[in-house]
Amino acid sequence: MKLLISSCLLGEDVRYDGGNSSIAMGAKFTFSQKELFMDILCDNEIYSFCPEVSGGLSTPRPAAEIVSANKPFKVLTKEQEDVTIPFLIGAKNTLDLCLKEGIKVALMKSKSPSCGNIKIYDGSFSDSLVDGQGLSAKLLEENGIVIFNETQLSELKKFIKTNS
Repeated sequence: MKLLISSCLLGEDVRYDGGNSSIAMGAKFTFSQKELFMDILCDNEIYSFCPEVSGGLSTPRPAAEIVSANKPFKVLTKEQEDVTIPFLIGAKNTLDLCLKEGIKVALMKSKSPSCGNIKIYDGSFSDSLVDGQGLSAKLLEENGIVIFNETQLSELKKFIKTNS
């Protein structure tokens, strides 16, 4: 199965802080989670993608949060710089890749203002989470692409098995 994966989860240093969120090498993941992730990688056709970098943002870059999750969307840095346009461009580029390649499922970084699929930061830069989706995850889901995050590896594996 063709699978879009957030580049940071694959160990690419594309996060806002210049680091990554590697599942395979991350200390917060158990051996069984890492093994499950490696099984997913080996059994599927992987497309690595970072919406924020694709949208033109640098690495590192200031942290950003969604302050308006409904149209008109608004994404700001802690310094109140408006970075909405690069986030929207990144979302469109992500969708374009999925449509071009026939990708129907994605593994994306939780809580990200681009990739979060269940919860995102609330826009106050206080580490508070709210129900919601990042702009890329929202656009993908609106177009029929199923989104999982790194805490849902077992669910992703079951989905792949059922839909392959």
